[in-house]
Amino acid sequence: MTNNNSENYVNDYLHFIRIERGLSENTITSYRQDLKQFVTYLAHQSIQLENVDHVTILSWLNVLKQSHKSNNSVIRMVTSLRKFFGYLAQEKLLAHNPMIHIQPPKKSSHLPAVLSVEEIDRLLQVPTPVNPLGIRNRTLLEVMYATGLRVSELVNLRMKDLHLTLGLIQTIGKGDKERIIPIGEVATTWLQRYFETSRDVLLKGQESDYVFLNDRGQKISRQGIWKIIKKMVTAAGITKDVSPHTLRHSFATHILENGADLRIVQELLGHADISTTQIYTHISKKRLSEVYDQTHPRA
Repeated sequence: MTNNNSENYVNDYLHFIRIERGLSENTITSYRQDLKQFVTYLAHQSIQLENVDHVTILSWLNVLKQSHKSNNSVIRMVTSLRKFFGYLAQEKLLAHNPMIHIQPPKKSSHLPAVLSVEEIDRLLQVPTPVNPLGIRNRTLLEVMYATGLRVSELVNLRMKDLHLTLGLIQTIGKGDKERIIPIGEVATTWLQRYFETSRDVLLKGQESDYVFLNDRGQKISRQGIWKIIKKMVTAAGITKDVSPHTLRHSFATHILENGADLRIVQELLGHADISTTQIYTHISKKRLSEVYDQTHPRA
C-alpha cells in the first residue's frame, strides 16, 4: 500500500462524510487537515497505512505534543483518526482498527479569553470610518459583537440573510443548522452605512452576494478577518490573547452577565448541547470574583 493509496483512502472517506453523512464543509476541512498531517507523518516514517498500530498512533500523538500543539488540537486529531479508521474497518479496507485502545487526553479546562465592555469599546473605536476599509472594519466588529456569529458564519453571510427592517439575520451554523439571530440598532446602523458608502466601492463594478468583501471585491476570508482583528487589538492596547472567536465569547458572557437565560444564549450561539454553553457561566463567575477582589475593601 503506497502513500498514494493512503491519500486515496482519505479522499474516499471525505467523500463518504460529505455525501453519506452530510457533514458541513468546515467539519470536512478540519478532518482533511488532520488526516493530511497524519498521512504525511506516515510517509516520513515509511509506514504503510495497513501497518499502523496503536504504537504508531501514540508516537504520532507524542509528536503533536512535542510540537506544542494544544490539548484540544490533540483531542481533535484523536477524533479524526478514530472516525477515519472506523470507516476503513467498517468497509473492510483494513484488517484491524488501531484506534480501539486509544484514549484522547482530557479536555483542557482553560477558559477562553473574554474582553471587558471597556475593552470592547476601545476595540470598536480603532477603525477610522473615513474610507471604505475603515467603515467595513468597524461594521464587521459591530456585527460580530452584536450577534456572536462564528467567523465561518460571518464570512459566508449573504445579502439575502439580512432582514434589517425586522432586526434579524439568519445564518447556517455547524451541522448545517439554520438559526435566526436578533441584531441591534447600532450594528444595523453601521451595516446601512457600509452599504451606502463602502460596499460598492470595494466591489469595483463586480457582483457578489456576500456581505463582507476584501479590497479586491471578493468574499473576505477567515484569515483576512483574523489579521484585521489582530492588528486592531494591538492598536487598542489590549494585551489579552484575542482571536475572532473572542468577540463571540465576549458577546455570550456579557449578555449572561446582564441577565439572559442560559437557554437563550444556547439558541443565539447555535450550540447543539447546553453543556457547551455552560462554560460561559464559569467565565461569568470568574469575572464576578475578580471584580469582587478588586473592589471590596476586605476582599
